Amino acid sequence: MSELRCTEPVEVNHEQKIKMIPVTKSFLPPIEEYTAQVQRAYNNGWLTNRGELVLELEQKLTEYLGLQESKILCMNNGTIPLQIALKLLGKGGEVITTPFSYVATSSAIVWENCTPVFVDIHPDYLTIDETQIEVAITEKTTCILATHVFGNPCNVEEIERIARKHNLKVIYDAAHCFGVKYKGKSLFEYGDVSTCSFHATKLFHTGEGGAIFCKDNNLIKKIFLSHAFGHLGDDYYQLGINGKMSELHAAMGLSVLPYIQSIISKRKENYALYENQLDERFTILSIREETNFNYSYIPLIFSSENELLKAKRKLEENNIFTRRYFYPSLNTLKYFGNDEKCSQSEMISNRILCLPNYFELSAQKINEIVDLIHSSI
Repeated sequence: MSELRCTEPVEVNHEQKIKMIPVTKSFLPPIEEYTAQVQRAYNNGWLTNRGELVLELEQKLTEYLGLQESKILCMNNGTIPLQIALKLLGKGGEVITTPFSYVATSSAIVWENCTPVFVDIHPDYLTIDETQIEVAITEKTTCILATHVFGNPCNVEEIERIARKHNLKVIYDAAHCFGVKYKGKSLFEYGDVSTCSFHATKLFHTGEGGAIFCKDNNLIKKIFLSHAFGHLGDDYYQLGINGKMSELHAAMGLSVLPYIQSIISKRKENYALYENQLDERFTILSIREETNFNYSYIPLIFSSENELLKAKRKLEENNIFTRRYFYPSLNTLKYFGNDEKCSQSEMISNRILCLPNYFELSAQKINEIVDLIHSSI
């Protein structure tokens, strides 16, 4: 899932830009801390091909996330892990997925010559509605690719039960899930494969980057080869592409990671401020029980699309930028070649708006945002 920014071109001068409140903003560690990490890469004379910094980042992420079974492999973005997982597990078949996600989720399915089969979403959690999955299974189904929407866990137990019953693989798009735990363990531990984005707008980021998580030793070996052109040294084993993370991106990750608890704590404060001040006309995401959440996004559900558009215009008039995220519902995009009706996803997509949330956002600005939303309708 990708960056959040204004989707329509808006002309702003320098003074406006200074006063502008974006929907999100990259956390930047002190420049001297980043350059110290980059200096290590310079000293080593090693900029890519899994150098010292990438290996160190993987180890520190394993420790921070508390991974017990899954192994992590850092990559150059959050989409390549999805494509590799689908190449290895999708096998050109039908992949049951959600229409309420960033377009990369479904694009990766089609890119790897599989067919997306859309299943509607749960009205509260906004994740795939597990009660509708079995009806969509056919003899061509190979995988379930579900998104933990805004870091909110899917019903992983029921999805696993269905997958085992029908001998299917489970891939989770966990792009928003950094630091999220479900029932005491990292959300990345669920499914055959989980993927994450380390894009610059994410809680934890490497500028551009991502990772894949997998418990199966044989599968993680295939994934490793897939992201490194399919070879080790002079020995070629399988088809592969270039998914490797560079040392310069790992340097950013190593610089951001020491601040991650402060970043999550601040976003949690922001989330609580919004939640306490918005009146009963609005709904914020319902978090699944037994979840330690990361409060990465502020998805606000309006009572109608018309009210959403009024609020969006009002905020933009005051240099405050939001994003219709996720919009539109992916089952309505013609290039996916499907005609499934997903009424819940279509309705939510038309009425949901992500509000500004980032480390530097002040309580005063949140008050202003909420006041403008209330006054707009």
